[in-house]
Amino acid sequence: MQERENFGSRLGFILVSAGCAVGLGNVWKFPYICGQNGGAAFILIYLVFLVILGFPILICEFAVGRGSKKGAAKAYEVLEPEGTRWHHFKWFSIFGNYLLMMFYTMVGGWMLYYVYRMLSGQLSNVGAVQVEQAFSDMLGSAGTMSGWMVLAVLISFGICVLGLQNGIEKITKVMMSILIVLIVILAIHSITLPNAMQGVKFYLIPNLDAIQERGIGTVIFDAMTHAFFTLSIGIGAMEIFGSYLNRERTLVGEARSVVILDTFVALMAGFIIIPACFAYGVEPDKGPSLLFITLPNVFNHMSGGRIWGTCFFVFMSFAALSTIIAVFENILSFYMDLLHWERKKAVFFNIILVTLLSLPAVFGFNLLSAFQPLGAGSTIMDLEDFLVSYNLLPLGSMIFVLFCVRKNGWGWENFRTEANAGAGCKLPGGLRLYMTYLLPLIITVVYLKGYYDIFAGMGTRVLVGWMLFAVLLLLAVFGVVFHKPKR
Repeated sequence: MQERENFGSRLGFILVSAGCAVGLGNVWKFPYICGQNGGAAFILIYLVFLVILGFPILICEFAVGRGSKKGAAKAYEVLEPEGTRWHHFKWFSIFGNYLLMMFYTMVGGWMLYYVYRMLSGQLSNVGAVQVEQAFSDMLGSAGTMSGWMVLAVLISFGICVLGLQNGIEKITKVMMSILIVLIVILAIHSITLPNAMQGVKFYLIPNLDAIQERGIGTVIFDAMTHAFFTLSIGIGAMEIFGSYLNRERTLVGEARSVVILDTFVALMAGFIIIPACFAYGVEPDKGPSLLFITLPNVFNHMSGGRIWGTCFFVFMSFAALSTIIAVFENILSFYMDLLHWERKKAVFFNIILVTLLSLPAVFGFNLLSAFQPLGAGSTIMDLEDFLVSYNLLPLGSMIFVLFCVRKNGWGWENFRTEANAGAGCKLPGGLRLYMTYLLPLIITVVYLKGYYDIFAGMGTRVLVGWMLFAVLLLLAVFGVVFHKPKR
């Protein structure tokens, strides 16, 4: 029986966990939706939901990990009462981690490719049309996309094979430290550009007209959903690092540090992107076009733009790789905990498996582009993202919470004892009612609202059909959660 690995330092745990939380969607989406929803007013609403929604779920994941000393594949079996069915939910975690990596490794490859393109000067001194064409050419080349995806897989598993302390902790600490330094330097540079302060005002000054135009309900839901998705909670990607944590500090304090660091990176990303776009008269847009079309054009207008562009994509690559490494570690834990495989064996097996599983998303932009699973213009990546973001993350989060508070699960007292073990902030007993009833209700609303947003524009029949599917999936989860063991 292998001895359980542990983090070498508290800083290592915080940086590795924050590295998992700091994702690409958070960096490129947060600045846009912040400005779109009224700037500083949205930030305040977002922070409130981060505290009342994302923060307690993160504590639950860490607690299940530290309490069981296992990854999500075995944690429920260790902690659940005899005769219950919580252990069936390990498949949520296993399936969710693989599904996330089926497209995230590809996007990580995009980032590495653009570091090379910026550094080599391929995107320097070219017009907007050529920059846009360069992105289209990349998407159209199955060979290019596959090659860089494989590189992202090899780099990340190469770090995982070295172990927790000597690989993941040591290298992620360096990556995250460089990421934080880069993001501060890039943000300072952006706000010193000509006319950049207009972007800062757009980003930080409450815009009540924008809130009124969007509707207060829409703004609140945008803040709620982004606060939920920003921390990578729900599929056990955070739980695994709780299993490597000692009991010297309370989980409330550790989770708080991770949330603060994740929020800092998201806010600073806004200081990079929004002022730079305003400085050169570019409307900030969301998604891949912002990163791969808009910003390279902005860098081409800057003095030393090639250097700044390279630094920006190094920062984005570290954000991507830190998440990939964290999720890969959770995948490896399935094999080490369930099958008792050695780490090296699990790594070599999964290099092949994850590479093969990632190819459909790559081919969805070229060889399989005719397959549009979620309607006209959609890709295989959109389907995979929908399954993870709008199904497994919210439902998985609800499972973690209910497992921690219900009597037929781990139970509130056991959960709170684990969360409060060590020095630091304690989880108050008064939160029991909120976490037992109101928090699952909020997660349910986020889950159903996600389905509505995706399918509302596809006609009433399609919307009703998918909403019915969402409800049936929710009921299936509740069927397991509320199962009472026979005496």
